Amino acid sequence: MSDSYDLVVIGAGSGGVRAARIAATYGAKVAIIEEYRVGGTCVIRGCVPKKLFVYASRYKDLFEIAPSFGWDVGTPSFDWATLVANKDKEIARLEAAYIAGLEKPGAEIIRDRATVTGPNTVKLQKSGRELTARTILIATGARPFIPDIPGKELGISSNEAFHLEALPHSILIEGGGFISVEFATIFAGLGVHTTIVYRGDRLLRGFDEDLRVGLEAGLVARGVKIIHQTNVLGLRRTGADITVSFSDGVDAPFGAVMFATGRSPNTAGLGLEAAGVELAWDGAVVVDAYSRSSIASIYAVGDVTNRAQLTPVAIREGHAFADTVFGDKPTAVDHSLIGEAVFAEPEVGTVGLAEHDAATQGDIDVYVTRFRPMINTLSLKSDRMMIKLITRPDGGQVLGVHILGPGAAEIIQMAAIPLGMQATKADFDRAMAMHPTAAEELVTFKKPSYVYRNGQKQ
Repeated sequence: MSDSYDLVVIGAGSGGVRAARIAATYGAKVAIIEEYRVGGTCVIRGCVPKKLFVYASRYKDLFEIAPSFGWDVGTPSFDWATLVANKDKEIARLEAAYIAGLEKPGAEIIRDRATVTGPNTVKLQKSGRELTARTILIATGARPFIPDIPGKELGISSNEAFHLEALPHSILIEGGGFISVEFATIFAGLGVHTTIVYRGDRLLRGFDEDLRVGLEAGLVARGVKIIHQTNVLGLRRTGADITVSFSDGVDAPFGAVMFATGRSPNTAGLGLEAAGVELAWDGAVVVDAYSRSSIASIYAVGDVTNRAQLTPVAIREGHAFADTVFGDKPTAVDHSLIGEAVFAEPEVGTVGLAEHDAATQGDIDVYVTRFRPMINTLSLKSDRMMIKLITRPDGGQVLGVHILGPGAAEIIQMAAIPLGMQATKADFDRAMAMHPTAAEELVTFKKPSYVYRNGQKQ
């Protein structure tokens, strides 16, 4: 077996797999090294199993409104072990598909841990082999950040949450981002008493304020307790529970504690600094627009660069890298317009500028509507859906679309297309409404709810 390759990829997650597959399709001799499972965080213990769990948690809401549609579902029961087992089957299927996608064009999968030993060399830790490569791609993703506090080993991260032997009677989730609110949705929907503790004054920092307010209200309505402006100082075992010491002086017991305090680029122990690769303060690989590092033969894509920790971004970067290096098609990924979906309950979808950002860039018109989703109108469920459109004045360019409620992510995916084309409010208005849908509100706004002129809200 030759140890010389055109490309060695370290990390078989979404970005690395795409890069390896496309490079092999171009005729490159490719090896991809993975120490865990093929598919990376998203497929194995991230967005895919997470969304399956979110689906499971939403049945609670469906059972609640079922009688209003004439259904008698009796007393529903839930079995955690069945969900986990079925999730594991689906993840195994997806992993097999990823493996097949690599093997078909001829990429070699090496099950090992790799260290970069030079601009064109990689050493395998288990076998001791040293590989040479014309190009090395770092695609090792990110790992959960665990606060350095007493008793931190008693907590779990999103990695372990997918493999709990049983649901806890209660859980504390520390953090205020995607992972925190999505897992709060999951646990609360499956009957776990759920609390979020967050050091800030409102969840989802950086998102449009109406989304943040509406999400918190929806979580609270589903029984999630939210503690703001408070940190966890330490954990200790108390019988079967974990007692948490908070920064406000309170101690309280929980069945489990989960850290959802962000993710750090996974570069520790890779030998990158010794090889001369520049790293940022947080360990991220510093790259240019074409994902090239400070060493000309070493590239990086995905979460390890900390440009945007989202699977579709990693995939796009991996494909662009292969096109650039092996396809003779130099391609830079545009990170300026990235939509985001938060699969909480209520669901969040957003693309473009938030109101507070748009208001700093000149005069804008803001269109907002709130209404009960049609699925709830036969019941007493009072949840409200919110749709917001931010535009330049007088039918000008659409700068942002923000949606809170059922199907928000699906709607935002389509809204991202006209935003990327710099569509105007007048362009939206030309689209015929599809009734009855929630999305029709995007094309039926008649006049702004309010405007900003010279930086002032009117």
